[in-house]
Amino acid sequence: MGFALSEIELTSNSFKSQGRIPQDHTGEGEDYSPHLAWSNVPEKTESFAVVCHDPDAPLLTPRGYGFVHWVLYGIPRPVRELPEDCEEYVHGRNHFGNIGYGGPMPPPGHGTHHYYFWILALDTMLSLPAGLNMEELFSEIEPAVVGMNRLVGTYSRS
Repeated sequence: MGFALSEIELTSNSFKSQGRIPQDHTGEGEDYSPHLAWSNVPEKTESFAVVCHDPDAPLLTPRGYGFVHWVLYGIPRPVRELPEDCEEYVHGRNHFGNIGYGGPMPPPGHGTHHYYFWILALDTMLSLPAGLNMEELFSEIEPAVVGMNRLVGTYSRS
């Protein structure tokens, strides 16, 4: 299937689709990951990965654009939600240079940014090391992706 939207539904008790992400989930607050829940997953799913990406960030990399806030993988098939401040599963490296979640914190006066929380369903449980960045993760999982979708939240600083 590759990277194409599917019927997976991704929601959050922390924020609504296109809604403002609460400050607790940002670099200006407690900086902990939001609750996420998903349903309607493909039958062949064996594991999941989650990525949070801000395409509005003024950052160009050799392979893309924007800013990666969270890379999480190794989530087994039965799991259908992540609690706030999730510390389970395998955490990758964000663009802050850290392992784990790093919440929204756009430059002051840069306007409203959109934060894409992606759920990716895989047809296998890959044994991947901690610390992969988004590009490395995508390179490893691309052949195994059987479904994906996103939930978009917003945040701005004054």
